[in-house]
Amino acid sequence: MADEAEEVPNASSKVTCKLRLEFGTPEEAEKVHRSVALDNQGFLTSGVEGRAIVAEIRADSLNSLLHTLDDFLACTGVAERIVSKGA
Repeated sequence: MADEAEEVPNASSKVTCKLRLEFGTPEEAEKVHRSVALDNQGFLTSGVEGRAIVAEIRADSLNSLLHTLDDFLACTGVAERIVSKGA
């Protein structure tokens, strides 16, 4: 029987997540992106394409990626609610 540690993927391998968040208008996407862009430095790359924010997260582990993704989505959700109230 194989040792469990041998069955686990290499912990130093990189994991990547790409996502696209659609908004009602290009202006809304840009405002939300500007609101969260500073918090993302060093953790993910992102930009605006039309009415969407596109982002790519790279991490050394799945847990790290999930933590970054959770933070990004939480901050983006707050920014979206604030921007939509101001519209």
